[in-house]
Amino acid sequence: MGRGGTAQAAMAAGSAAERRRRLGRLSALSVYRRAAGAGQPERPRAGGKWAKERPRRGGAGGGGPKLKAPPEPSASAAVSRVERAKAPAHNAEAKGQRGTAEGSGEGGGGAGGGGSEPKAPPEPSASAAVSRVERAKAPARSPEAKRQRGTAEGSGEGGGVPGLLRRLGQLDDSRQRAAELFRWLLAPVSPAEFVRRHWERAPLLLRRGDPGYYTGLFSTAEFDAALRGGGVHFGTHLDVTSYAEGVRETHNPSGRALPAVVWDFYQNGCSLRLLSPQTFSDTVWRFLSTLQEHFGSMVGANTYLTPPGTQGFAPHYDDIEAFVLQLEGKKHWRVYSPRVDAEVLPQFSSANLTQAELGEPMLETVLEAGDLLYFPRGFIHQGNCLPDAHSLHITVSSYQRNSWGDLLEKLLPAALHMALEEDVEFRQGLPMDYLGYMGVANSDKVDARRTAFMEKVQSLIKKLVDYAPIDAAVDQRAKSFLHDCLPPVLTQSEKLQSMYGFPARWQDGGPCNVDILITKDTEVRLLHHGIIRLCNEEAGVMLYYTTENSRVYHKEEPKFLELGPEHIDSIEFLLSSYPNHVSVDALPCETLEDKISLATLLFEKGILTTKKPLVQI
Repeated sequence: MGRGGTAQAAMAAGSAAERRRRLGRLSALSVYRRAAGAGQPERPRAGGKWAKERPRRGGAGGGGPKLKAPPEPSASAAVSRVERAKAPAHNAEAKGQRGTAEGSGEGGGGAGGGGSEPKAPPEPSASAAVSRVERAKAPARSPEAKRQRGTAEGSGEGGGVPGLLRRLGQLDDSRQRAAELFRWLLAPVSPAEFVRRHWERAPLLLRRGDPGYYTGLFSTAEFDAALRGGGVHFGTHLDVTSYAEGVRETHNPSGRALPAVVWDFYQNGCSLRLLSPQTFSDTVWRFLSTLQEHFGSMVGANTYLTPPGTQGFAPHYDDIEAFVLQLEGKKHWRVYSPRVDAEVLPQFSSANLTQAELGEPMLETVLEAGDLLYFPRGFIHQGNCLPDAHSLHITVSSYQRNSWGDLLEKLLPAALHMALEEDVEFRQGLPMDYLGYMGVANSDKVDARRTAFMEKVQSLIKKLVDYAPIDAAVDQRAKSFLHDCLPPVLTQSEKLQSMYGFPARWQDGGPCNVDILITKDTEVRLLHHGIIRLCNEEAGVMLYYTTENSRVYHKEEPKFLELGPEHIDSIEFLLSSYPNHVSVDALPCETLEDKISLATLLFEKGILTTKKPLVQI
């Protein structure tokens, strides 16, 4: 198999003609094009607020009403969220592993198709809209910067992101861990300032001047190790892409992504997008699993490796909040404001756009290792490599379909269903002659009957609010979020005090240390705060949990336990007590047997940890 030249040749190939000549050689890319065609497009009822009986009108927002659990999506429906690059729907780059828009943080192309070598962009003027973009001003080695980096340099734990995560693991409260990680991500800008000035509003650029800020999060060496591990497959885990002369192509063969084939694509000018790197990297897994508790929404990621002087994606906007972390090399970025109101905070990603559709960028910059670029959903973006360096970045994303409108999609049908059951006014018939004066054809007519009809509809809509089971709708969204979540990553001490470190094993001809001996004096607590959710459903009160989720998006069905009424108060007690330990005897169950039974069950599911290991080794 021809290699199509060295990395130096790739950096030197500046013109479109040279790229076409190079891509025409016998390589993985040319073989793919010959095969696929160069034009390939891309129990009893609980009492109290958990009772299943609906309240009468006037109980809006109560915790008692239930929403009937929607059917779980089929495998094909789940896959439909994964936008394949060759599918024309929405954005070819918005490939949604773990619900992220995988096109986020990676846009290709520029004027003239991007075939020529891009030049370093000028710095934006302070008077432009980009003046809202913050730049890091703290020296990289200042005491404040060291504190924000959290590298535990004097603790013997090692530096970089792994050291930061180990230090955060020493905090008792998982919510505090998440908040501190988010603070580190944005440093030196405070989270409060970020939310006030940038979140869902405007891009944020942090130029830290510290190439080692993200050390240990992910690297090209880890990319290569994942390929050599044999578990990466084209399309499922890896996309091979190119963007030249305004044409965006995906070059995925079928089957396993073997290193020799993948690196041949790269050597021939193709970008490599590793979907859901948390599947292959424990550090990325822990990083995202921690952050998801801060956002209260699924956090996903992709990594993008781009050769010098090339680009892999067309300009587009995404349906997620994107944080671009530059890990290696550098990349030239252009970001554009939403063009029309309909593109502000969109529900879905865009199709590939052309340069002629964009106008002037609001932000143009080169990201270098250690820098961060955030942009809200709806902001068009594109990125390309300069000729003197490759680029590796990871895009961390969240808040896909997590808007007020998405909540109302669950809430309003449930409210109408309840109103129809409980209020005769919603069941009264329409006027016999309403078709004669309503409808678009009659919209310009002045008719008292039209006025009365419109007022009646408005009255019913206002009345509908009284039947809205708001808390139940929120619980259903929380249930979906827990299904989306990555499983929690345990610290060493958490493992020793949980089911995952329980020392059951085969020894001397039989199993030993098998019995889980929880007593009334055993002190327990939740593993993490955000790993469970109580939901009132048709079959009863369910406890959904994340500890048995997979690192692969929706590989497992939602995990839940059906609770009897004697156990519900204990779950709420555990939630309110976190992060403190409580004795099993303190659980508000009616009998000691119920207390021990519940604690044992939750321990076996990895939901509870003990203050001391149950078995001393």
